Order: sequence, then C-alpha cells, then structure tokens
Amino acid sequence: MQELNSLKKSVGTWKDLNSERDEIETLLEMAREEEKKGWADPNYEASVVGELERRIKEIETKTEALNVQARMTGESDKNNAILTLHSGAGGTEACDWVEMLFRMYRRWAEKKNYKVNITDILAGEEAGIKRITCIVAGEYAYGFLKSETGIHRLVRISPFDANKRRHTSFASCDVIPEISDEIKVEIKEKDLKIDTYRASGHGGQHVNKTDSAVRITHAPTGIIVQCQSDRSQHKNKATAMKLLRAKLFELEQEKKREKREAHYQRLNAIAWGNQIRSYVFCPYTMVKDHRTNLEIGNIESVMNGEIDPFIEAYLSHKEEN
Repeated sequence: MQELNSLKKSVGTWKDLNSERDEIETLLEMAREEEKKGWADPNYEASVVGELERRIKEIETKTEALNVQARMTGESDKNNAILTLHSGAGGTEACDWVEMLFRMYRRWAEKKNYKVNITDILAGEEAGIKRITCIVAGEYAYGFLKSETGIHRLVRISPFDANKRRHTSFASCDVIPEISDEIKVEIKEKDLKIDTYRASGHGGQHVNKTDSAVRITHAPTGIIVQCQSDRSQHKNKATAMKLLRAKLFELEQEKKREKREAHYQRLNAIAWGNQIRSYVFCPYTMVKDHRTNLEIGNIESVMNGEIDPFIEAYLSHKEEN
C-alpha cells in the first residue's frame, strides 16, 4: 500500500505539471494575440507577463525537485531519516553550534512538510545541546539528508567569549534510514541491557520526575540508543528498540558494502581536517561544501533551512564520480 500510494503521488505530480504547462501555453497564446494588437492596455501586458514569469518559475522549481528525487535510487532513500548531532571540539561554543544546526535542519524539514520527532536530547552544561537524536518523517527524508553525514565546522565571534575573539567549533551529523517493521533484524533479549532514568530538558514536570526515559545497550556491538520523548516508559522503550533495529540494520548494510570502517572513522574525530562543510560568520560570511566546492554567501538563508543547493550539488557530484 505504501508503494502504491507513492506511485499515485508521483503520477499525480506529473499530471499536475502537465496541467500547469497547458495553462502556461494558453497564457502565451493570449499574450501573442495581444502583442499583435499592440498591447492596447499596458497594465494588462504587465499582468500577463508577470503571471507568465511566476508560473514558469514555479514549474521550473517543481521539475528540478523531481529531477533531484529521480537520482535517489537507493534501497532506503524513500525512508524516514534518523538524524543524530553530536558536539565536538569547542566546548560550550560547540554545544551552541549543535543547537544552531538542529534549528537549521528543523527549518529545512518544515519547508518540506516533514515531521521532526526528538527521541533523545542531552543539554549542554552552560548552553546549547551536547547530543540530539530525532526522526525526520517524510518521503525521501533519508535520500535528502544522507548527504549531511559528516563534520560541520563553524567560525564566528563567540557570544560566550568576553573578549569577542573568533572561535572555531565542530559538530558531527550522522544520518541513517528508519527501517520498516517488515524488515527482520534479529535481536536477542540476552544481548540487551535496559536502563531507565529521568528525562532531561523539556517535557514538563511528569516527564522530568519519573523514570520514563529508556537507554538500551546492545552488548555484541556496543551500540547505545536512548529515548525520552514520551511520558510512557513503554512507548520510549518501543521507540528505542526501533532506533536500535535501524542502527543494527545499517551496520549490517555497511559491512556488506565494506564501508563501515570509513564511515565511523569519519565521525570519530569531530575536529579540524575532517569537515564536510564550513559555515563562516567572520571575518566574511560564507558556507562552503568541501566535497563539491559549492559556496553560498547568504549564510542567514542557509541557517534558516535553505540547504537544498548543497544536497543537489552532492547528489550530482556522486553521479559524476
């Protein structure tokens, strides 16, 4: 049923684009007729031309989005994404950087009409977030966000430095696909260590005063997952098991692709020399992706979720190589 709904959506999108194209052609025909008459009404000319420009821009944007989507042919590209951010070198500044990155991804998700559900969060000691895990739910969420895996570097005048010095901070982003319940992943009960604890951060008095949060450690692999998003310990355990299944499945996939070692080495050192992208606020403003060399000067728009150009450039780069 999910596959059927996905196909119906794709067909519906193309039908809508064809209808829009027909409407544009009708407008063009009307414009040609008026042009032959010499545009008796200048206001009408401006309105028709403006409408044509707007409609053409819209259809170009939608077509480009479909072209990007067409590049996502991976087995899990249509899936929801499990996104985890960790602070690295930089102390409090790095924790603040994680919070800024999470805001950026949440804004991006809102623009895509994706839902973001925080499953685990560890606040920084003074400010910001040390670690956060969330599920980004929506079609092709993983296909888009997989390009964000790696180290993100921030350069700015630190608001936490009384001397207003320039600081460099790092945060890691790891993205894996959420897997469906139909995919069987063997997890033995004896391999699990399950701890409960009080949730931290937002959530209200009930969440913070009861042992509703759940931490599960998978002994054979050392993988640890946590969830504290719900008041119910039972629901948090179910979500944590879903995260564990996804991580174990991804681990097996990476073993098969012989990429596991390279993938986790890239995330081990959250510091200089390993970044995939740099965000520079001072002495100039620029965001540069070091894999594709794409640079964008409007850093405010990027931090407000406009990261599609980087995602598209990465997908094109992958195709070419």
